[in-house]
Formats: sequence, structure tokens, C-alpha cells
Amino acid sequence: MFLGDPSLLRFQNEILRMIANGEPLFDTMRQLCLRVEKTWPGVLCSVFAIDRTGMMRPLAAPSFPEAYSQAHDGVAIGADTDVPGRAASLRQPVLLEDLASDPRASHSAAIVHGLGVSACWSLPVLGAAGDTLAVMNLYFHGARQVADVEREVAEACVELCETAFRRHESTLDRDRRANVDALTGLANRAAYNGAMTQLRCDDVGSWALFIIDLDNLKIVNDTFGHLAGDALIRAASARIARAMAPDVTYRIGGDEFAVILQQPANVADLNAAAERVFDELEVAADCDGHTVVPRATIGGATLSKTERTATSVGEAADFALYHAKETGRGGFVRYWPGIGSRITSRRAAIRDVSEASAEDRIEAHYQPILRLDTGLIVGLEALCRLRSRSGDLLPAGSFHEATTDAHVASELTARMMAIVADDIGHWQNAGLLVEQVSLNVSTADFYTGSLAKKVSETFSKAGIGLNKIVLEISEDVYLGRNDRVVAREIEVLRAAGVRVALDDFGTGYASLTHLVNVPVDIIKIDRAFVARLWPDDPSTIIVEGLIEIARRLGVAVVAVGIETEVQASQLWAMGCGLGQGYAFAYPADRDATGTLLYRHAASGVGTMPLYAARQSSGLAELVSRRRLSTR
Repeated sequence: MFLGDPSLLRFQNEILRMIANGEPLFDTMRQLCLRVEKTWPGVLCSVFAIDRTGMMRPLAAPSFPEAYSQAHDGVAIGADTDVPGRAASLRQPVLLEDLASDPRASHSAAIVHGLGVSACWSLPVLGAAGDTLAVMNLYFHGARQVADVEREVAEACVELCETAFRRHESTLDRDRRANVDALTGLANRAAYNGAMTQLRCDDVGSWALFIIDLDNLKIVNDTFGHLAGDALIRAASARIARAMAPDVTYRIGGDEFAVILQQPANVADLNAAAERVFDELEVAADCDGHTVVPRATIGGATLSKTERTATSVGEAADFALYHAKETGRGGFVRYWPGIGSRITSRRAAIRDVSEASAEDRIEAHYQPILRLDTGLIVGLEALCRLRSRSGDLLPAGSFHEATTDAHVASELTARMMAIVADDIGHWQNAGLLVEQVSLNVSTADFYTGSLAKKVSETFSKAGIGLNKIVLEISEDVYLGRNDRVVAREIEVLRAAGVRVALDDFGTGYASLTHLVNVPVDIIKIDRAFVARLWPDDPSTIIVEGLIEIARRLGVAVVAVGIETEVQASQLWAMGCGLGQGYAFAYPADRDATGTLLYRHAASGVGTMPLYAARQSSGLAELVSRRRLSTR
């Protein structure tokens, strides 16, 4: 470095201080050029960075006209280029004493000639791996050789450049690691948060935001393993980024992405932009040897008169995504103000149910399932109820919105299983016969751990055989799911002795296909059909057909929502053997249900038809007369 000369030492220390303080590389190189020119009268200095593609990018040329930088910007380095390009390519200094004599330098010779310089000495700045990071160029007046002292000064300046560039590269690498997602190469959540804070929010409609959630990552992880899941994330991220380019895509969570839309065409038509994402995703991808079609749901929001900050736009896009998931995964929903109120209501319901669970205010009430010919009780359906702090009993329908949250849904199922296990044990200890009890399970129960394991652990621990348990699964568990998660779990449950019922049968679509793809033991005909068993009503024909199909498949049929003796008689005549509904009994708690079971057993089969209107006044007091939903 500079030894003995105080002015040169000050020069060196100034540059080193700028490097140590993290000054921008542009400012540091500009100051270096100015100090070289001041220390070395008659010399002009410039520094070109060399990008990763081998192109020259002027970084500092304070004493040159703009045309000089423009002439070199984007020029590939090589042996047949101007002096800076040759030095960068050869990775060694190149001195040309007369620019005008070399045709390879003709494009810059005319520019620098007007500055009174005609010779160029270019020195490469090398990285730790020997690659060229930059080139420092010194222009002299007239053709001449470089003196030894000048060579020492130039080499010392190159060392300063190397230090500055290596520090810069280290900073960039650290920033890349901090702001780039390692799995996908996309900008990460930190970069997203930073970008959101930089957005201008004074021009309504100038930008928009997509929040994109992959729908089938957990399924792929559980079915094929995490290597396949990682491959799915990489494939989906590349496709989303391609569909949205030049707008930037960020990976902000495990299966969640964000796109800040600033291109006018994208902002003007969010539906078309979302459709491009879906089009990119619809082609199957190879995920660690498994063929998987990426599935995604998108929520979007635009900077508007009501959402005027980046934070509010982000919240709006989240609301839209939640709504899209609730109303049907695989689509796009654009935010509107009413969504916020609905999400707020949902969150309040989730809070209420969580608090009720923590305070043991979740109860099981039971409705009998019986033979329509004899009135014999053959089972019970456990229905979830919530006891409010004021003592009111709330049916599941009143807090159904909370069960759209997977955690809440699975927690409720676990709580209900524990209650049912305890109640069955209580009845058995009292000498009451309980043939089977059915519980409702949700989609979340199949995707938040092994349902079969939870059922086995809960009831085996209580000493209750799994042959006494029926799990009721509504059709929405199946809808739109081509994966094997549900089917595989049902196979495990049935193999363990648990019976499976398909609830709300006929209200979804392709119900018969479900019976083929995922065999069950029982189907429960939905109350909507039972309520319309009138002469000449199509429901009558449909119910008769379903009963006949079930009979041939060896599947039991339970009619739900029977409210009159006439309906019960009609169903029996059609061949339906089992039913439940208000015509027989209202849902009741453990003690009232125990009383019902005791009186029924004591009466003898067929002597107590159980029609609600004929129940004794004592029993009527034990059984709630409120017309609670059985869902």
C-alpha cells in the first residue's frame, strides 16, 4: 500500500474508512477516482463493474462525459474489445499507449480524445476465486510508459478496489441470504415486508396484491413425503413467478406466496391475472417421481379509497383468501368490504369455541337411531353442543363457522370423542346396553394427524370396543379431492373395526361415485329428501332408488329427520330399516339419554314405540323440547 507519503496514506485511510462504514460502492469508487486524479495530475480514472454475464457496467467515471459510460455499458469483455474489456477478460493489466492506433478502441478513442488523453492503462480487480469483479482504468495524456512509482500507486488502488468489491459482494450475499428463499430462489417474507413498506399509497388503483395458497402441499407431504412436497413448492413457485412477471412473486410462508402487482394490465384486470396463474398450474408436475397437479387458491385486493395503506391492502387480500378457501378452494376471490365483517365474525366464533373448550362447556347430546318396524333403539348419534356462559345450550349450527378452522375442528372432534367415551363407560357401568354411538368428523380430522390412531387411543383407553363406534363423514369431505388421504384413512378405520357412515347422502354431487371409491358401512339419507316424501314428488323416487342401491351393495340405510309417524311408515314400506328424528326423540344429555335407554329396555321390544308425542311426562321433562339442529 502507500508507504512513506502522508498524502497517499490519507487517501488510503479515507477509502478504507468508507469501506468499513459500509458506504455505497458507487460512492466509494467515485471518491477513489477523484482522489487518484488529485494525487496524479493529468490522469483520468474510471471503474467498471463486471456483471455475472460478463458485461461491463460503468460504476464511476466522474471526469468523463455520459457518452463515455454509454459507450461501454453492456459491452461484453473479451480479447477483441476495448482496453478495459481486454484487461477484464485476460485478468491482467493491459496498457495501450495510443488509443487511436488500435481499431478495437476506436469507439471510445474519439470520446476521450477531446479530454486531452490518448493512452489507457486498465487493471483488473479480482475476486477471491480469481474471477474479474471490476476493472480500473487510468487514462494519460500522450503516449508514454508507466513509471515504477505510478505502478505502485495503481496497484495499491487496485487493492483498495478489491477490498471494496469483496466487502460489497459479501454484503450482497448476506442480503441475498436474508431476502431470498433458499428453496425456491424467490424473494422471501423479509423482502416482501420491505417492499410493502416502500410502496406509494397516494395513487388509488396504482397497485394490487395477490396472496396465493397451495391447496395440496400437506396432502403431497403426507402421501409422497417431504421431498415431493419440496418439489411441488419449487414447481408452483416457478410457474407463479412466470405467470406474474415482471411483477415480483414472494414466498411468504410454507405454502403461501404473495405477488405485488404493479403492471397496469395486471392491476386493471385481477381476474385475468389470476387466471394466468391457474393456467400455469394446471399442468401436472414431476414431484420426486410422482405426478402432481399443483392446486392453489388466490385472494386479491387493490389499493383503494377504503384500503389506502399497504397494511390494509394486505389484510384485505388475506380476508379474500380466507373467504375463497371457505367458499371453495381452487378459485380467486377479490376483496370487498363485506368480507372483513364475515372474517371478523368467524374469528369471534373461533374464539368463543376455543374458550368453551378450555372451560369444559362443550357437551354431547344424543339422539336415538332405531328400527322402524319394532322401535328398538340400535344406536345413538352424538351431537356437539356448546353451553354459553349464561347457560344457554347452542346447537352445532350456531358455531359451525368456527369449524372452518382446521385446528378448532380437530380439537372439537377430540373433545367429543373423550366425552362420548366417558358417557359410554357411564352407561355400561349402569348396566345399560349401548350397541353403537356415532360421531361426526370433519375434513380437518383427516389432515391433522392420524384419525384412526386418535380414535383407537381414546376408546381403547376407556375400555370401549371400536365396534361400538361409527364415524359419520359428510359428502363435503370428498368433494373435489382426488387424493387418497381420506380413502386410506377410512380403510384403516374399518380394518380396526370402526364403522363408517356417509352423512347427508344425496346433498352433494356424484354420491354414488363415493360409494365406489370409498366403501362405507352406512349411508344416511338427508332430511331434505325425507321432508318431501309426498305423492308424485321426485324425492320419493330418489329415496326408493337409494335404498335399493344400498341394499344391493350391502350397506345399511338410516333416514334422518323423520318428524312424523307417516314418514316413518313410508320409509319402512320402501325398505329403509333404520331412522332417527324428532318423531322419536329429541337430542338429550347423558342422564336423560340413560333414562330413555333404561325405560326402553324395561318396556320390551315393540311395546314402547318412542314416538315423541307419546313419551311420558317424566321423560319429556328430561328430554329437551327445543328443536335443535341435529348437525
